[in-house]
Amino acid sequence: MSDSATARPRLMPIFLTVFVDVLALTLVLPLLPYYAQSFGASPIVVGLLFGVFSFCQLLSGPVLGRMSDRVGRKPVLLVSQMGTMLGLLVMALANRIEWLFVGRILDGLTAGNLSIAQAYITDETPPEQRTRAYGFFGIAFGVGFLIGPAISGKLAKMYGYHAPPLGAAFLSLTSVALTALLVPGRPPRASKELTPFWDGIRRILSQRVPRTRILEMFSFVLSFATLTGGLALFLQGRFTFDVDEVGYAFGFSGLVGALVQGGIGRAAKRLGESRLSAAGILLMVAGYIVLALADSLVMMGAGLAIGSVGSAVVRPALTTLLTGSVHADERGLALGVSQSASSLGQTIGPAVAGWIIYRGALAGWALTAAVFAACGLMVRWLGLPSLVPPTPVASAAEPGADQRD
Repeated sequence: MSDSATARPRLMPIFLTVFVDVLALTLVLPLLPYYAQSFGASPIVVGLLFGVFSFCQLLSGPVLGRMSDRVGRKPVLLVSQMGTMLGLLVMALANRIEWLFVGRILDGLTAGNLSIAQAYITDETPPEQRTRAYGFFGIAFGVGFLIGPAISGKLAKMYGYHAPPLGAAFLSLTSVALTALLVPGRPPRASKELTPFWDGIRRILSQRVPRTRILEMFSFVLSFATLTGGLALFLQGRFTFDVDEVGYAFGFSGLVGALVQGGIGRAAKRLGESRLSAAGILLMVAGYIVLALADSLVMMGAGLAIGSVGSAVVRPALTTLLTGSVHADERGLALGVSQSASSLGQTIGPAVAGWIIYRGALAGWALTAAVFAACGLMVRWLGLPSLVPPTPVASAAEPGADQRD
């Protein structure tokens, strides 16, 4: 039996919990601008509401990642999921804009769900199968984006803006139960003598390859967060979309992403993760330019589809490249640092999007997202100028660990 075949049953519980987590996320994400506007929030405040979550995630990411290296993935994943549930409950019960911020802060400070799930997948998957495994992770993400926004719009119209966060909190409780019952507990993969926390961060960032991959991830997430942080306001301003129609747009993007993720393993084998991620970035740039120029629903849909294809392949490819460049004992920390870099992008992107749209530059919002995406290729060109693949980092647990470049 192949490694991929034996790994699949072990990973199914984590894919299921990721799907439920993402479904909870996407119940809230498209609704958030409308919920905030119901309390009188401006586009800038909406951007800050997106950004404060990511700022808190920036602070907590490396800490949660290192904790998962030390005590195991499952306990930290459970703590993270329970924090998400509490934050969503606060949002559901909010009666002023300040309480929305409190809920987002609570969620952000414990937001290690997805990065810890990625570390778990890395632990359970041989190096040559990781991009494919991250592709299935992406399918769970894409299907969540397909279903969640549509349900969110219906719930908001039928029961009010508090209903989607309440439903998301219930889903988070379900995710806690699934993790507790189905996800196998494993002893920590890290050795007993871990590098001290800050020394570990410095060591990761002092190495050219991991540092470059983390900067690439930052550029990618900055672009994607600028796009998603302003999409609802853009659709509302240019095409007069309501909350239901915005949900359909997010769902369409999720469907495209899920379909693409199904073939990402084959694409990675043909192109390699480095070329695949570069192609994805170019598609993001092209799609966002089309979206900026869109003056019809067809053109808007085309731009959204092209950009969604690109973003669907970039994240799993970059994650594989990053985890292949560090020792097994430092994967959780490396993914935590990457999550913090991503969180910085998620903090800046929505605030930039809100400010640009507040100034009335609807096209400028998507063009800015395209520029941020293109910066990822510039980072790679400056950080990894050689076309020769870097020396792989092997570990005792994985003597054949490799990094395709």
